[in-house]
Amino acid sequence: MPSVTFSQSIAAGATFLPLDGSQFNYLPYPALVELLHRATAVGIVCTFTSGTDTLMEEGPVAAGGTAGVIPSRQNVEPLTDPAPAGALMKIKYRNTTGGAVTVDGVVNFTPLRGARR
Repeated sequence: MPSVTFSQSIAAGATFLPLDGSQFNYLPYPALVELLHRATAVGIVCTFTSGTDTLMEEGPVAAGGTAGVIPSRQNVEPLTDPAPAGALMKIKYRNTTGGAVTVDGVVNFTPLRGARR
């Protein structure tokens, strides 16, 4: 299953778009998209859109992670959405604090059964 992993320190007031420039910015085939993420401190908000579906809009990212450790299903509930080929995947993190905060995550792309790749 293809995935995009990231660990990024986001400066105060800055944003981070982990899929920008990725081959999965526009989904190459129909897939179940799963996002698991966690921040090292409170104050990170996320907007996650999958095609025309908004799964999270300026929602808080759970804190308590260790920088550089990619979260797993054992400690983070994934946001999931079945998406068609060509759908724009957009994940945007924004730091609302006065200091840098690290966000760690993984986006999994599971091809849907019967979909052509």
